[in-house]
Amino acid sequence: MALRVTSNMMSNQVLRNLNKNLNKMADLQNQESTGRKLNKPSDDPVGVTYALRYRSELSANSQYQRNVDTALGWLDTTDSVMSQAEDVMNRLKQLSVQASSGTNPQSALDSISAELQELKKQLSDLGNTQINGKFIFNGETYNIKPYDAADPAAAITDTGAVEYTVGQGVTFQINTSGNDFFGPKGGADNVFNIIDKISTAISTSSFTGIAAEVSNIDSRLNKMVSVHAETGARTNRVELMQNRLENEDFSLTKLQSKTEDADIAEIMIQTNIASNIYQASLSAGAKIISPTLVDFIR
Repeated sequence: MALRVTSNMMSNQVLRNLNKNLNKMADLQNQESTGRKLNKPSDDPVGVTYALRYRSELSANSQYQRNVDTALGWLDTTDSVMSQAEDVMNRLKQLSVQASSGTNPQSALDSISAELQELKKQLSDLGNTQINGKFIFNGETYNIKPYDAADPAAAITDTGAVEYTVGQGVTFQINTSGNDFFGPKGGADNVFNIIDKISTAISTSSFTGIAAEVSNIDSRLNKMVSVHAETGARTNRVELMQNRLENEDFSLTKLQSKTEDADIAEIMIQTNIASNIYQASLSAGAKIISPTLVDFIR
């Protein structure tokens, strides 16, 4: 038996279709105005899960990048200071060789001795270099000045590691202990001990004592270069991490965009189509709903 179609049934069907088309058009217009295809969890529950994960990873990646920038600043400062210290050591060696010849008048030796004291002050200042208020050669006690200008040879610098997290589970040491670079307290090749001994030898005209310190200068300079090379290797490693984090940031941003962002050109086309369908459904509904019994009686 055929189903009897009533005017009420047709009206309800028309209204359901109108509401359906109107809701679709509203969703498309919302996506177009926000530029996002995920505006509420019900839009795509699985997509929202991925979007939240991408946001979390991007936030962590941004912090890693900030850590890398800070680490590079510390390492670049350390590299610059080490280069300056090596230049001072080369000048120290030059003066020591000059003073050990025994052909210099006392006035020349006095001038050399005065310059040695200035070199000592310069090395002490380099040992007290700071970045962001932190002394770079005093380990974990970076808030304490490591070298006393009155007696820098007596300094015992902290050997604790200053570390930054530069990736998921990747922790990196960026500091160097001052005693590793300038020499340990009481060491024969401690730069400050060397200068003190040369100054004493000059004051007593002990040219053999001056010459004996040249080998200690070479020993300390070789160790300085070795520590400097290690700092360079750390810098290279951190720069590689920086490039890796930049690539990860690009990839995560791209994935997040694919998951959350709307294709505006496509949405505009779909919005126009939905609008035309809605207008057509309104026109069709008007033709179906408007006739009544009175229209047929007339």
